Amino acid sequence: MARRPLPRILSTGGAQLARSRELARTAADSATDVLHPLITVTRGLRRLASAGRRRWADTPKDRRGPLLFLAASTVMVVALMPYGPLLAAVTLMAAAAWHGRDRTPAAPAGPDESQAQRLTSLYEALVPHFSAAEDPAPLYAHGGDWEKAFAAHEFDDTGRVGHLLIRYPAYFPDGESEARARIETLLAAKAGRGREYRFVWDQEGNELTVTVLAPLPADIAAQRFVTAPGETVLGFTDPTEVQRTLPLSFGTFGEEQRDVPPVVWRTGPRSTAPHLLAMGRPGSGTSTLLRSVALQALQHGDVLIVDGGGTGEYACLTGRDGVLAVECGPAGALASLEWAAHETERRLIAVNRARQAGHPPPDDTKRPLWILLDRPSALSHVAAAEGRNDPQALLQVPLRHGRAAQVTVAVAEQFDSADTLNEGVRQHTRARVVLGPATREQLVDVLGVPPHTTSPAEVPPGRGYARLGHGPVHRLQVPSTPDPYDDDTSEADRQTVLALLPPRTTPADAGATDPAPEPVEAAPVPAEAAVAESSS
Repeated sequence: MARRPLPRILSTGGAQLARSRELARTAADSATDVLHPLITVTRGLRRLASAGRRRWADTPKDRRGPLLFLAASTVMVVALMPYGPLLAAVTLMAAAAWHGRDRTPAAPAGPDESQAQRLTSLYEALVPHFSAAEDPAPLYAHGGDWEKAFAAHEFDDTGRVGHLLIRYPAYFPDGESEARARIETLLAAKAGRGREYRFVWDQEGNELTVTVLAPLPADIAAQRFVTAPGETVLGFTDPTEVQRTLPLSFGTFGEEQRDVPPVVWRTGPRSTAPHLLAMGRPGSGTSTLLRSVALQALQHGDVLIVDGGGTGEYACLTGRDGVLAVECGPAGALASLEWAAHETERRLIAVNRARQAGHPPPDDTKRPLWILLDRPSALSHVAAAEGRNDPQALLQVPLRHGRAAQVTVAVAEQFDSADTLNEGVRQHTRARVVLGPATREQLVDVLGVPPHTTSPAEVPPGRGYARLGHGPVHRLQVPSTPDPYDDDTSEADRQTVLALLPPRTTPADAGATDPAPEPVEAAPVPAEAAVAESSS
């Protein structure tokens, strides 16, 4: 049966809508230009009428009679004069046009003295980097003209640089990340500290665009996000970075609604970044990120949590529906991770047998399984001291074959223990998040490439960068998901998180003391039965 083509409105609707908007905007601008004299005269008549009413209201009552008689006499004289009404109408229109003119003060043609001083300082600071002794006509020279180097510039209300277009010589090595980093660091320091900047290098045109970024909203609380199964909201970013927005509630009672662009992490069999690694300093918000991921994962799957730090930040999830276990000790963590490895193998075998028989996958393999591991370095240290195996070694099977088995692994670690992560965790976690202050070397080590923006020294918890697979680096603000059992958590945030938790099906004390489920004995995965991943 031949395929029917898509309706024209579906295939070209976006282009037609954009064209219609452009035509409407052009028509509105043309109408404004044509009707501008009429608009000016109408505005002037309104201002004259308002001035007449104010004059009448300010006139004392005993003088209103003579004033009215004088006005009537003037009208009569004008009416009896030859061409009097015509001259009066022309005079009235001229007065209305004069009073209705645009009185907005014109913007200054160029920067003022303080702004020119800032641009001169920036120009002089760039001279050592953008000049060469053998250049016969240098664009940058001490005491030179900054107007030739800065093609465009804008200032904010505080008098600091808000936008800058810089031209640089063609011999500058803009293809080297170290050279670009020196220029970006210099501009961030000279243009104004404490702000975030975006740098766009046009290597073909030898131009650098510097833009000051508005801070990301830090008042986004945990809530139910409008997402499909297999989609997890890591946080929120700039409107220009993504083509999707989510409706969110702001305020204590959710009285304000706004659309905010999210950073959506897609998991499942077709994901190119099926596993996550989050890095940061203590207090940067990595545990908050894992709690946010857990609350979203519990809507469609089961969650196994291993808290290597043993701080009890996941105690609110103990015994909840869909939470298989919350382990803090090395023995329970090893047992739980061993069960997760066997469960991944069981799912692989079941799915492969169903495909060989021509049947759909079994229902017990369709429900996603999430393994959330916080601070695995602490568990590895304790396990090594007790003579046990490294818990990270048990993640090899879920990391390697988890995408085909609907198993997702999310690991959070601190920078000071980054060297304890084994090669399997680093290799298979292709969704990367860095939270809190970080050096350029740390960002490149985790994300693979440096971001196009600068990060200030002081950032709120949950602020950082995210990169999914080989995609671009996005600024990120994690939704606020604090521990509801923490004494420092406000009552509003506590109630917000508790309302998102699933019902408790197991007593908390039983969930904390019960051992992890026994490992399911499964035969080794034969070579012909292994499900090869397309991009593992």
